[in-house]
Amino acid sequence: MDQHIKKVYVPMTETAFLILLCLRKPNHGYGVVQMVEKMTDGAVRLAPGTMYGSLAKMEKDKIIRFIREEDKRKIYQITDLGMEVLELERNRIERLYKIAQEEMHHES
Repeated sequence: MDQHIKKVYVPMTETAFLILLCLRKPNHGYGVVQMVEKMTDGAVRLAPGTMYGSLAKMEKDKIIRFIREEDKRKIYQITDLGMEVLELERNRIERLYKIAQEEMHHES
């Protein structure tokens, strides 16, 4: 994996993480916005500007790709590189969670 990609995406923002999670299956920006809101019980609401800015950057970095247009909506899907980045980030989050659990358990 390209060092630039690693540096930019690990660690990644919560927004980027959720977008990539949603794009494991083909989806469009508005669909991702709805999925994120649903999976976070409304705690995270992606503004359209944030959403489309992220999609454009991710497509440029080749971690997602444009698949087709459907009803004037662009459909994207995560690439193999994107899956690698998502996995690295998931592992990092799991490691942090485990450390936090152990540390907080020791204190009690």
